[in-house]
Amino acid sequence: MRHSRILLLAVAFFSIVGIAEAQASDSCADLTGLKLSNVEFTKAKMVPAGTTIPAPYPGGSSIGPLPAHCRVDGVINRRKGVDGQEFGIGFAVALPLSNAWNGDFMMQGGGGGNGIITYPTGANFAGDKPGLARGFAVASTDTGHKAKTGAFDFSFMRDQQAYLDFAFLSNAEVAGVAKQIIARYYAKPAEYSYFVGCSTGGREGMILSQRYPTAFNGIVSGDPAMRTGLSNLAIAQWIPVAYNRAAPKDASGKPEIDKFLTDDDRKLFMDELMKQCDAKDGVADGMISDPLACNFDPSALACKAGQNENCIAPEKIAAIKNAFAGPKNAYGTQIYPGFLYDAGITMKGPVPGLLALGKIGLFGPYTTATQLDVDKAAMHASDPLVEPASTNLSTFSGDGGKLIFFHGDSDPWFSPLDTLRYYKSLAETNGGADKVAEWSRIFLVPGMAHCGGGPSLDHFDMLTAIVNWVEKGRAPDSVVATGKAFPGRSRPLCAYPKHAQYAGSGDTQVARNFRCQ
Repeated sequence: MRHSRILLLAVAFFSIVGIAEAQASDSCADLTGLKLSNVEFTKAKMVPAGTTIPAPYPGGSSIGPLPAHCRVDGVINRRKGVDGQEFGIGFAVALPLSNAWNGDFMMQGGGGGNGIITYPTGANFAGDKPGLARGFAVASTDTGHKAKTGAFDFSFMRDQQAYLDFAFLSNAEVAGVAKQIIARYYAKPAEYSYFVGCSTGGREGMILSQRYPTAFNGIVSGDPAMRTGLSNLAIAQWIPVAYNRAAPKDASGKPEIDKFLTDDDRKLFMDELMKQCDAKDGVADGMISDPLACNFDPSALACKAGQNENCIAPEKIAAIKNAFAGPKNAYGTQIYPGFLYDAGITMKGPVPGLLALGKIGLFGPYTTATQLDVDKAAMHASDPLVEPASTNLSTFSGDGGKLIFFHGDSDPWFSPLDTLRYYKSLAETNGGADKVAEWSRIFLVPGMAHCGGGPSLDHFDMLTAIVNWVEKGRAPDSVVATGKAFPGRSRPLCAYPKHAQYAGSGDTQVARNFRCQ
């Protein structure tokens, strides 16, 4: 009898689930009939539980298995633009079953030049469980154009409207449509709305807080591509020019930047850097937890007269110091911040560190010049449409909005010091640093490259941090991080100006034995 009752209960349960999914399927299909101004719905269908999404790029990880959900695709403002090309803001929304929805909406940011609709899973810095699996309704967008030649195809910018959509309009447009879809599907609006993005997505988050201050309750902005033109000036021109001056030359006199430092030079440099700065947090562990307090001067490694071993040529040391200091104009004014001396600056790979230069996908080949007119270059490096420069966030914060920044200390594309500069500048406009800390925090991530990678703990859950802050009033003083680079290790990422410091006892691999100070 007992087994019979269990069997009956199981049958009843799965029958209920089947009925719920069938009803959801009908409701999902009905969304194509939703009438919204300038919105064309191209697809609405149920995606079964257990679906796994392939990695969106080579070397990436697949996402899933995902819960059952309704995926809705569409286009906002479809039109013909420059050269007869078709444009429009493409979007996708993933809607969990009604009994699995947590009542909230999450939007995930883009990357590079956008141009593709990534699957709306809500996996951006959400820890082990993507937003969709947590019950969020999730949206994504291509920001108004289709990429033709890869992740960094910016040819769409010839079309003015496409440029405006990418710069600031599209995410707010899609958020508005997604909220209407949610209200229709669940017969009630989302209670809270969140945006999480890194790189271009980080810039998008900043734009939303500045231009659309009531669109989202909580925003996470990681490694924001906030001043691409100026970072390009620093990475593709200022630093290579500095290195070219000290690099060996080929038979034609052309600098060989890939031979600027030998492997032995890099090892010597990093050994000395880690010797001076690694253990400042109480334990030598291959991580520099407080790079702002790392007063490392490479001059200590410069060869003295007659010295040829265990040192680096003085001209190379001078070039490194000049490169890391960041570009300055003819009057000595800092055009773009310098970079941190951190554990990941010699890393190799698709995105090489600042002391392991090679081909780089974002900026193309490095210059072979040995001179740079910074003033002339800087004149063409700023773009007010794209750059999220405004610091007046009184409406965003006054409406209860919360804003979290994070940035990898070894990011070789965008300096963490630029994001920190912006964060500190919020104090001048918004009532001081203590007042800003009531609604915004910034976390520096030791060793992390651009949005992940490097000798770092780059796996952390900022989604939970922002939700707890918005919905429970729990400001994030720290967020626990782990990562493949250090298996079995965890550390707290601490809100600026604090850093992780070993408490003096207990396993140094465990986050709870560190404090933020």
